[in-house]
Amino acid sequence: MTGDAPLAVELRGIVKHFPGVVANDGVDFDLRVGEVHALLGENGAGKSTLVKMIYGLVHPDEGQMAMAGTPYAPATPHEARAAGVAMVFQHFSLFDALDVAENVALPLLLLGRPDAARVGAVLDAVGLGNLGARMPAQLSGGQLQRVAIARAVVHNPALILADEPTGNLDPDTAMRVLSVLVAQVRDAGAACLLVTHSLAAAERADRVLRLTPEGIAPMPGAARQTA
Repeated sequence: MTGDAPLAVELRGIVKHFPGVVANDGVDFDLRVGEVHALLGENGAGKSTLVKMIYGLVHPDEGQMAMAGTPYAPATPHEARAAGVAMVFQHFSLFDALDVAENVALPLLLLGRPDAARVGAVLDAVGLGNLGARMPAQLSGGQLQRVAIARAVVHNPALILADEPTGNLDPDTAMRVLSVLVAQVRDAGAACLLVTHSLAAAERADRVLRLTPEGIAPMPGAARQTA
């Protein structure tokens, strides 16, 4: 949360065009270890496209990315996970046929690092330690989002991308979920890019920015905004 902290991710001149649409046009962005950045913007401004590029779901037409000072260009989400990037989706994206513990364990299994003890510890951290055997259909929306956060942090990522993680939650549950996410960033020394439409959610961030198709600009009036 200081300019002295190491850079977690750097984006320079990121451009992404779709047929007839400019999603991102020259985006420059730095995010440091221990920081939560909230990224606001109108529908169509390119927020989700930007995080999908960092996660390897979409590929930029131009520009460079770096993780911890090393050039970074993931071709797939698996490559992103291997580089220490995790994603929390708005719609949870859990597997209905797997129980909570199995869902959380998936990133470790995909990376060839199964670790039941780590899964249990992360579930404890998000307050679901006694629900590992439950199926997703047996959980509330807030519990499902905490499972999604547990799955995102289980492999100790350096960068957490959260795309509207509270969009389907009531305000009280949303704040509890954000508290879990922020705590994980602080405790693990990670960084988080939080895409949101919610000013209440943005208030939990260290820095608040607005994305337009032309790039990232300071968010006027954001209490925690820094230059």
